[in-house]
Amino acid sequence: MAAEGRPQASSSLPPRKINVQKFAESRAAELESLYSTVANRVNSDFRSRRNKRRRTTAFDNQVAKKRFRKRQKLSNVSASKKEEKQVAVPRRIRRRQELKKNPEIGFSTSGDGTKRLRTHVWHAKRFTMTKLWGFHLPLGLHGRGRGSRALLKWFKEGVLIHDASYHVAVQLEGPEDSLMAVLQMVLTPSPPALSENASRSILSGLTYRTAMLHHVGAPHSQPIAPVTYMWQPHETDTQGDGNSHNSVECNESDQSECHLCFRQLWLWIHASAFSEGYDALKFACEKQMNERGIVINCFSREGQLAKLELIGPKAFQLLKKTFHPVNSNSEDSWQLQKCSVAKVDNDSAVKSFFVPENEEDVQSCAVLSFTVKDPRSFLDKITGGVPGPASTSEIRVVESKRHATVTGISDKNEELVSIAWQEPTISYGSSNEKNLWDASSGISPPEEEHVVCMERHQQRMDMFCLDNSKLGTLKTSNKVHCSRSCPIVILKNNNQKNLCSRWSVILPLSWVRVFWLFLVSKGARTIGQREKRWIACEIGLPHFPSDFPDCNAYLSLKEIEAAAFMQNAEKHPPAVRPLRVPIPSPWNVVRTAFDKVSIRLQDTQISCEENRFDGDSFTGLSYEKRDAACSLSFDGIIARTSNRLNNFLNSIYADQLLLFPHVSNRNNSLLKFMKDESLLSKNTDEIRQISQNCKLCFLRVHLHAYKEGVFEEGAVVCAPCLNDISLWTSSSGCNEGRLKMSQSSVSSYFKEQSSGEWELQQSEDPTSRESYRWPIGFVTTGFVRGCKNLVAEAFCEAALLARLREEQWKGMQVKQRRKEIYVLVRNLRSSAYRLALATIVLEQQEYDVEFM
Repeated sequence: MAAEGRPQASSSLPPRKINVQKFAESRAAELESLYSTVANRVNSDFRSRRNKRRRTTAFDNQVAKKRFRKRQKLSNVSASKKEEKQVAVPRRIRRRQELKKNPEIGFSTSGDGTKRLRTHVWHAKRFTMTKLWGFHLPLGLHGRGRGSRALLKWFKEGVLIHDASYHVAVQLEGPEDSLMAVLQMVLTPSPPALSENASRSILSGLTYRTAMLHHVGAPHSQPIAPVTYMWQPHETDTQGDGNSHNSVECNESDQSECHLCFRQLWLWIHASAFSEGYDALKFACEKQMNERGIVINCFSREGQLAKLELIGPKAFQLLKKTFHPVNSNSEDSWQLQKCSVAKVDNDSAVKSFFVPENEEDVQSCAVLSFTVKDPRSFLDKITGGVPGPASTSEIRVVESKRHATVTGISDKNEELVSIAWQEPTISYGSSNEKNLWDASSGISPPEEEHVVCMERHQQRMDMFCLDNSKLGTLKTSNKVHCSRSCPIVILKNNNQKNLCSRWSVILPLSWVRVFWLFLVSKGARTIGQREKRWIACEIGLPHFPSDFPDCNAYLSLKEIEAAAFMQNAEKHPPAVRPLRVPIPSPWNVVRTAFDKVSIRLQDTQISCEENRFDGDSFTGLSYEKRDAACSLSFDGIIARTSNRLNNFLNSIYADQLLLFPHVSNRNNSLLKFMKDESLLSKNTDEIRQISQNCKLCFLRVHLHAYKEGVFEEGAVVCAPCLNDISLWTSSSGCNEGRLKMSQSSVSSYFKEQSSGEWELQQSEDPTSRESYRWPIGFVTTGFVRGCKNLVAEAFCEAALLARLREEQWKGMQVKQRRKEIYVLVRNLRSSAYRLALATIVLEQQEYDVEFM
C-alpha cells in the first residue's frame, strides 16, 4: 500500500485555547471570497427589502422603552461619582437587596414593623399574603379560596411543606426539679401526670410532648395556647457529628444530685399567643425563684430558630434525600441516632447509629438531633422526588464520553476522567461545632450563594478541560465564619389515627432559605394558613387558634375576620348585602338551654313540647338575665383531658352522667353501656342537681352528616327530640316534613345589641316556635370540600350531650342505639336543620391536646 514505509502522522489534539484574532487572520482569504460572492448577488446592497421586513413597529412597547431608559439613566447616575446630586434607588431594588441579605439572627421588617419570613420573596410571588400576628404570612394560593380537592390529592400522594417560623421558642435554664415545678404550674397535663416510661423518655430528651399552657393560679385558670415542650438530650454524644450534650448519669444513690443538675428546656408557642405565654412563663419562673432562692433563666429564641413542617406519605423519603449527617460515609443513607442507648463497655462512650429503612423504625414523638451537610454541595448527585430531566452527573458522563471520542482517549482513560471530576472533598465541620441549644453564641450561617455558584462553575470548567480567565480571582464570602454544615433537630409528630406522616424540622434561621429551596425543588408542595387548616380538619386535629375558643388568640382572630367581613359588605349595595351573622359565635347563649334543662326538667324524658321555645319554658329565669349572660367572651371551660372532665362532673355532682372518658377498651365498653338498662335508670334525676352558677364545660366533637348536608364554620348545633330523629332515620326516606325554620326566624335568631353583643331572640310567630331547637354548641371548622370522609370540628356542652345520649338510649331499642349522639346542625344563613352524628373525642383518647 502507499502508506507502507511512511511514518504515521500523530493525531494532534485540539488546543485548550483558541485565539479568535489569529483564527480570523488565517481564514482571511476564505472570508473575503465569501463576502464578494454575497455582494455580487445583492448588488452590494445589504439592506433588507422593505416588503420582507417584519411589521412590528405597531406593537412597539414605548412604556417598556421609557422604563429601560430610566433604569439605564439611574444606573449611570449612581455609577458616576462626579455627580453632586445623589438619585434615590427605587424601592423595588432596595427591597430586593434587603431581602437577599441573610443575617445570622432576626427577621427583616417592613415600614410598619411587620416581620417578614426568610421565605417571604418566594411566597409573595405565589401566594396571597396577609398580615397576621406581626408577620407577613401566606394566606393561601391565589384565587377564591378553593382548590381543596387538589390539595387533598397532594396530601395523600406527595409531600406538603409549610414554613412555621412564626412559632417562637422560649428557653428555660436551671435545675431540673425547679424546671419541673414551673411546668407543673403552667401546663395541662403536667409532666408528673404522665406515665413513668413517658416521663423518663421526655426527661432524657428522646421524645417531646404537647400540652395546654395556662396562667399561674387556680387549676381552672384561663388557657393561653397549646405548646410543644422538649428537653435538651441528657446523654453525651461526641461522635464527631457536632453534637455535644451534658452528660448526667443518675443512679439510685445520687438522685438528689440529678435533680440539681443544670438542664435546658424549649417551649414552642404560636405567634398569636407568644406575648401572653411568655409573660406567664416569666411570672412562673419568678415565683419559683422567690420560693426556692435559685436562678432560672427564661428568654426568647425569636429570630434565632426556624421551623419547617412536612406532611404526607413521602415526607420521610424527602428527609432522607435532603438531610445527610456529617459523619455519613454515603450520601444516599440517612444515619440517625438510636432512641435507646446501646449496650457498650464501660470504657467506651460511643453511641451506635442505624439507618432506618422504614418510617416505623422511628418511634412517635421522637427527637433526632445531628449535624447535616449543606445540600448545595451535593445537589448534582441527588435525583428529585418527582421525575425530571437528566441530572448533571448523567450529563457529565455523556460529555466525558463525547470528549473522549473527539480526542481519541481510550476506554481506560475514559474511566479515569469520570472518576477525576467527581465532587471535591469539602470540610463540613469539626467536632466542636455549635448546636442549636447554644444560646450564648450564634450558629455559623451558610456560604453565600454567589460563592457556591462560582465553585460549581469552576468544577464544570475543569470537567471540560477549559481554562477559566477568572481563575484565582474567586472571592470568598465576606462573612469569615461561614459553614458548610448545619445542626438541626427533627421531630416526628404524633398522630393517634396514623392517617398521615408529619415531621417538623428545627434549624437555624439563617439556613431556612437554603433547605427551603432544596425541598421545594425536590417535589414538596407549599401550603399556607388556609391549606394547613384544611389538612388539620382532614386528619381530625384542631387548628390553633381557630379551634380554641377559650383562648384570647381566638377572640383576636375573630375580631379581625369580623372587621374584614364588614369592610367587604359595605362594598355591596344594601339590597344585596349578605345576612350578617355573629362573629365570633355567641357561646354564652348555650347557658339559656343549660338553665332551661336544669330547672324545667322533671321527667325522665324530654318531650318535644318541652323542647320548644315558649314563654312557660323560662320559669325562674327572666329574659333580662339571659340578655346579660350573652357576651363575646368565652365564659366556660373546655375539658381536654379525662381528669379535667371527671373533676367537672364531680364538682356539679353529676358523675353518673353518660360520659365515659375513663374506660378500658373503649369500643367494647360503650357497647356494654348501651345494653345496660340498670345504668340508664340511675341517671334519671342527675341533670336536676347541676348548679346554675357553675361554668359550662364544653367538649370537642367530630360531626358527620347522617345522610346529607354541608356544615359551615359558625353553624349552630342544636338538641333534637326523638321525633326529629325519626324523620331522618325512618325507612321511607322522604324529604317532606323535615324540620325547617321560616326565613324571618333565620334573620332574627340572633339579634345584635347596641353594645356589639348578640342575644338569643324569641320569635312571635307560633310556627317558628314549633321549629325552634335549643343550641348546645357551635361549629369551629366546617367541612372541607373534596374530602371523602366529611368531618367538622365543633364544641358542645358536656352535660347537655350526656342528657341527649340518655334520652336517645331510653327512647330507642337496643339495636338502634349508637355510640355517637344525634344532634341537629343549622348553618346561620340557612333555614334547614340537618341531622348529624357527634363523636366525643375524649371518649376515643385520654388527652385532646394534639394540634396543628
